Amino acid sequence: MTTEHRESGWEDREVGVGPWQGDWPEGDHWDPTLLAEGDRRNVADHYRYWTVEAIVADLDTKRHPLHIAIENWQHDFNIGTVVRTANAFNVAGVHIIGRRRWNRRGAMVTDKYMHVHHHPTVEDFVNWANAESLPILGVDLFPDSVPIETFEFPESCVMVFGQEGPGLSEEIHEAAEATLSIAQYGSTRSINAGSAAGIAMHCWIRQHGAAVR
Repeated sequence: MTTEHRESGWEDREVGVGPWQGDWPEGDHWDPTLLAEGDRRNVADHYRYWTVEAIVADLDTKRHPLHIAIENWQHDFNIGTVVRTANAFNVAGVHIIGRRRWNRRGAMVTDKYMHVHHHPTVEDFVNWANAESLPILGVDLFPDSVPIETFEFPESCVMVFGQEGPGLSEEIHEAAEATLSIAQYGSTRSINAGSAAGIAMHCWIRQHGAAVR
């Protein structure tokens, strides 16, 4: 911690709110423990003191018709970051392709508010997407990739991200209706998978995202 932070009292700043003051509100969505002890979770203010189940139910009424999938063949540590970003954009679901286990630390507990699905193989995932009539869009650098900056996204779709290093598998590349590339201007060839997912999701949000009220 820097001297500036110590002098400003930054380290003493409390996150969230303390115990509810006054008569408790009525309703099944309130969490008695949080009302009594305070709510220090990383949730939006209008969800303070709500149960996890009530928050998920409310999010379900306004989720975007965008799904996010991540290939997980070598236990990619970026998955937690992708899940956290997917929560921020309130996507319909997150899909893990490959290994079921993934490091949840980067998700910062946001996976509790998401619908996370597992597909053991690419074939299983592709069959699910086809059954749901969801176009598969890969995000990676391939010779046939098109610029994401000018791509017209379908309103309902699933974007797939490869793991750090290998990128998307050839199976996903072949199954995708299109693969999208993110313009880069520096010396490195690739963008961190978690960062790329955030950029791609926001590109979709700019075209189809519900206005924030």
